[in-house]
Amino acid sequence: MIQHTVVFTLVHEPGSPAEAEFLTTARRDLGALEGVGGFTVHRQVSVKSPGSWQFSMVFADQEAYDAYDAHPVHRAFVADRWAREVAEFHEYDFVRWDG
Repeated sequence: MIQHTVVFTLVHEPGSPAEAEFLTTARRDLGALEGVGGFTVHRQVSVKSPGSWQFSMVFADQEAYDAYDAHPVHRAFVADRWAREVAEFHEYDFVRWDG
């Protein structure tokens, strides 16, 4: 299993309709893609960490993750929305360590 997360800050004013629309659209469109599990949106509350938002989702394996990454809906969202509306981000992909 792969847990894919991105922590990001939007160019939109906090609490604005544009911010809400971006988050709602991402959850609706990206969360509905085949292979995406547990799509969640989290708001950052710690003053110790940069980034205002986090998307988190899980994939059964690398094949499912790669299919998501190549999916036309994901590619269009990245090109049309993410590139214009995200000020900065960090991406983290984790697999479980069983030591």
